[in-house]
Amino acid sequence: MPIQSITTDPDALTLTAIGEFPVPVDRLWNAWTDPRTLERFWGPPTWPATFTRHEVRPGGRSEYHMTGPNGEVSKGYWVFDEVEPGERFLLHDGFATDDDQPNDELPGSRMEVVFESTPSGSRFVATSTFASLEAMEQLVAMGMVQGLTAALAQMDDVLADLANTLASTALEILDDTRVRTSRVVRGTIHQVWRAHHEPELMVRWLTGPPGWVMVTCEVATSVGASYRYEWETEAGEDRFGFVGELLEQEAPRSELTSERMIGMDGPGTTNHLVLVPQPGGRTRIDIVITYPSQELRDMVLGTGMVDGMEASYARLDELLA
Repeated sequence: MPIQSITTDPDALTLTAIGEFPVPVDRLWNAWTDPRTLERFWGPPTWPATFTRHEVRPGGRSEYHMTGPNGEVSKGYWVFDEVEPGERFLLHDGFATDDDQPNDELPGSRMEVVFESTPSGSRFVATSTFASLEAMEQLVAMGMVQGLTAALAQMDDVLADLANTLASTALEILDDTRVRTSRVVRGTIHQVWRAHHEPELMVRWLTGPPGWVMVTCEVATSVGASYRYEWETEAGEDRFGFVGELLEQEAPRSELTSERMIGMDGPGTTNHLVLVPQPGGRTRIDIVITYPSQELRDMVLGTGMVDGMEASYARLDELLA
């Protein structure tokens, strides 16, 4: 089995998992940094994980929940302290409350994951360090070793599937009100960030299906500022658009915006954009969209939103090639 060992050391207050796989180290790194693949092995088969936020950068935060066989939910979070792309990351791993705040009633740990090339492929070494022997014993008694063993045993299939990197826009329904879209495009993270924020570039690719053009591109240039985007057919008909506000931004990696369709009453969505560098000068674009209701979510998805996004991303891929 590729998971070589999972061992505890009470003297050093550590739990260490080692896995070796016949794949390049880049693929192993991607398995941990892509939320779509990480959630396929971070939770045991009977408690699958769903990552609603995953920012692998210093200061970045991940939020996830595991769902048990009877619908029970256990929440957790990571906060990244150090990230060396392709080589290692160091984070704080903790339990979370129902509202995604740290649950101080349960112990956390510090986890370092190191990635190495081997003669036959690659290896990861994941070491969790606990604050005290009592904290370590409590987590082990809660089934941490058994859970981790069952979870990491799923990595074989994940790594095999990861050989087919995203060549089209993927949609994942996270819960009743949240979805995530993902797409890998050619271009560095700085190029992709510029393509999302410079009007002269945006109008060249952000046009949706063939036959449409972007006619208004007013970009929010600072937190608190508003934006306005509008489209119409090449014949100048059927104009529609969106307005919103830039709520948070950390260039060139992430931003949070509100969005509301022009002319529609009621609350809109919040969109969390995250750009993640990929091997070979590519970038993965993740967007978590939060809707005010399941009804609005289903209505928007039924409009062919993903097809329109894919047409735009394919155009962006060609633009940055």
